[in-house]
Amino acid sequence: MSDFVHGDQADVRHSHDVKHPHDVEAQSDDAKGDAPPGFEPAVDSDSEEVIRARELQQKSGILRSMRRGEEWLDEKMGIETQGIDRIHEEDKKPPSIINAFFLWWSLTCHVGTLPIGVLGPEFGLSLNQSVAAIVVGTVLGALCTAYTGTLGPKLGLRAIATSRYSFGFYGAKLCSVLNVVIGGGFAVVNVVVVGQILAAVSDYTMTLAVGCIIIAVIGYVVSIFGFALIHTYEKYSWIATFIILCVLIGQVAPYVDPGIPSLDTGLGFSGSFLSFLAINFSSASGWCSIASDYYCNYPAKTKSYKIFFLTLFGISIPTIFVTVIGACLGNAAVSSSVNPVLSTAYTDHGLGGLIRESLHPLRFSKFCLVLLVFSVLGNNIAVNYSSGLSMQLLGHYFHAVPRFIWSFVNALVIAILAIAGRQHLSTIVSNFVSLLGYWTVSFTLILLIEDQWFRRKEGYNLLVWDVPSKLPWGLAAVLALLTGYLAGGVTGMAQTWYIGPIAAKFGGFGGDVGIYLSGVFTIIVYPPARWYERKVTGR
Repeated sequence: MSDFVHGDQADVRHSHDVKHPHDVEAQSDDAKGDAPPGFEPAVDSDSEEVIRARELQQKSGILRSMRRGEEWLDEKMGIETQGIDRIHEEDKKPPSIINAFFLWWSLTCHVGTLPIGVLGPEFGLSLNQSVAAIVVGTVLGALCTAYTGTLGPKLGLRAIATSRYSFGFYGAKLCSVLNVVIGGGFAVVNVVVVGQILAAVSDYTMTLAVGCIIIAVIGYVVSIFGFALIHTYEKYSWIATFIILCVLIGQVAPYVDPGIPSLDTGLGFSGSFLSFLAINFSSASGWCSIASDYYCNYPAKTKSYKIFFLTLFGISIPTIFVTVIGACLGNAAVSSSVNPVLSTAYTDHGLGGLIRESLHPLRFSKFCLVLLVFSVLGNNIAVNYSSGLSMQLLGHYFHAVPRFIWSFVNALVIAILAIAGRQHLSTIVSNFVSLLGYWTVSFTLILLIEDQWFRRKEGYNLLVWDVPSKLPWGLAAVLALLTGYLAGGVTGMAQTWYIGPIAAKFGGFGGDVGIYLSGVFTIIVYPPARWYERKVTGR
């Protein structure tokens, strides 16, 4: 792959034309082969990040043993050992472009998405109002993920590594931490849901903790095999879940009452609607910091609009489908006059009990529940994989530790948190998921402004992706992110434990407007701050 990427290729707006500033003379005509117009092959050399990591592994006996263990697992089982290294054009192994669509079906079309929809009726919204918030919030959130995904093929870098061109080498570490927290939060929700389902299958004789451990272990084992297996698994794993969910909505439909009105009017209704919309936005935008992890193996000449729209629809369609079913389940659960059995099952046993009573007959219900358990694997596999990469990006010592070790630590922490919070699923979803949006909207806008404004002409020097002295300082991006989160998110958030002064204007429970305020403050702060940073540092 060429080591310098520009943003003004004539035939495709916003895609990247390439020029090679270093070592062009060293390339032979034969080496260029059938490369696309404007591309020069890269010099085959290890990056500074890789060299430092290998040096540390040689000096430390523990790290050396871990590296040998990783190589042994690769030889015997074919696990991925590449880690965060930039993928050169000649080393890429792209899956079918349609995988960019079906990948997201497996990540979002699963039982762990249902609790988000259930919150609509719990917030006092009618079914129609819940559906409206689901559609609008999901599409807006998916736009964030769709855009950040387009950077993967162009640069051959993982998502957080790409952010170094805005946040700098050290500022991107903050993004790494936030990315791990985000992924962990989603995974905790999934694991708790699975625990409830397995408890329901066992007639509530199995504790939730056992179910949490089972799914955490399975998700980790599959995740260590890396990019190739994940893409293959995600391409097909959603099909059975889709069929079961269609059966579920068909059987629960008689108990859904669209005529149940909203519990609030005026500002109270506005607050509930805005808060639920924010949760749906965060659910779809939460993928923005990992999207290019799964696209960096596509060729740099891949049309950006293909990645963008395949991602947009790949996230929006299944997420809306499953979340709306969740809203219908929530509607049936709160309308105890229609079917008190469903209401009691949800109150006593959570989502697992509600699904068990919604499907019938009982044996068929249990069979479907077992299959739904495996539906969350696609999501948790991706979380473990990307979290391991994010941990490696924290520094040379972190990079020296193999990804499968970090993925194990991540899976262990997720299991512990899920067990600790297994009785509070709705609280976890409503409080945690909406918080994600404050950072994801700022992260997306910073990368967008950097890519389309500051680097539209000069592009990206890919030789320096891991060289701190050549990357931006990152002060402008960190300042914009923190300003968006603190000035916008904190003042506009509406959580059970805190309601910001602006959010408090929307009724007694407040209305979550933190996402919109975070976006506004980021747009106001980042352009002038980045302009001044470039003027002072020249980077």
